[in-house]
Amino acid sequence: MNGETARTELLPADALKGKRLGISVSDSPDLDRLGLTETHFRMTLGELARTVVIAGGDLYYGGHLQPEGITAFLIDELHRYGRRDRPLKVCLAWTVHRRMSVKQIAEQNEFLGLFGEIHFLAPDGNRLDSPTAGAPQEAFPLEERATALTGLREYMTENSDARIVIGGKRAGFEGRMPGIVEEVLLSLERRQPVYLSGGFGGATLDIIRALRPDLSEWFPPQAGTPDADVRLIEGLSRISEVAKERDWNGFANGLTDDENRLLAASYRPSEVSAIVGKGLGRLLPEKANQA
Repeated sequence: MNGETARTELLPADALKGKRLGISVSDSPDLDRLGLTETHFRMTLGELARTVVIAGGDLYYGGHLQPEGITAFLIDELHRYGRRDRPLKVCLAWTVHRRMSVKQIAEQNEFLGLFGEIHFLAPDGNRLDSPTAGAPQEAFPLEERATALTGLREYMTENSDARIVIGGKRAGFEGRMPGIVEEVLLSLERRQPVYLSGGFGGATLDIIRALRPDLSEWFPPQAGTPDADVRLIEGLSRISEVAKERDWNGFANGLTDDENRLLAASYRPSEVSAIVGKGLGRLLPEKANQA
């Protein structure tokens, strides 16, 4: 990209070996307002994946297996990096994989190959030894979908050491609150570090505004927009409450205040990945030495 800052050196090989990074990502409704495109968004996601995977870390992502989705994009990126020890863990909620046929599941396992593996989850979020046999189930009650998504997010949080967050829907979600909001909430409840990349707006910037309003002043809320979904408002309120209750807002992530401030506003792929890599490099090896 024109004007892109020079790429900093990546983390040393194996700097994140044995470390598991949850990645929370979904489309941002603010891209047009920011003058950005889906290409900018995906370039940043690709750079973040590259930083983690080349340094030996594993990525945990909860989503779906549609051809044009984030999972397929991440697999394409992994083909470029050469790691063949399945660094990508694709976690599927019960209501996602139960919609799939045995043939579809087999095709996706083959597609992931040596680059990733699928974790099939039960309705409560526990991992299943194998997907449930039987004809696909096409529809689920709203409450069952919400419960399964919460179980997915709890599983990912329990199996990760830190969380990287970018973008995020404010509407059109199925769970009890927007996925990114719930994932950050669970991370804060477990006192995990989070890396909030706010330059693409969306729910990530809303979370930053709830935790550190001073880091979101560069992008004021848009006047005249429809009222926010009450589940979003309640989720953000709960994030603020948990941060106070636990005395933990996730910003103890190996970055200085200035670096977190830059991460909260940058939209440059190499800059975002360099900042996150710097924080991971400082923080996670230290936590390993204390274990």
